[in-house]
Amino acid sequence: MYKIEDFRKINKSENIIISLHGQLRLYERNITVDDVIHTIDSGEIIEQYPKDFPFSSCLILGLSVNNVYIHVVVSMNNDKIYLITAYIPNQNNWEKDLKTRKGATK
Repeated sequence: MYKIEDFRKINKSENIIISLHGQLRLYERNITVDDVIHTIDSGEIIEQYPKDFPFSSCLILGLSVNNVYIHVVVSMNNDKIYLITAYIPNQNNWEKDLKTRKGATK
């Protein structure tokens, strides 16, 4: 299980590797690497995906540089963060807290 502190220790642009999928989504959604960095610095892990391949991953909710809530899906190894995707959560899929999926059971 990831801890947000582990991401923050290496959270610099030179340590972020962006998948092709992630590059396309950032471009489509007008989200920058600075937004991703700010999201990790300001955010919290809201979901863990231990079975993802090739690395487990997690979902972080945080704020962009313009104080817009963003979700980023990332994984990591010792010195690199791997950005899988990033998006602005919408309330069709998320409760008002943007942490809980609609219809999710606790």
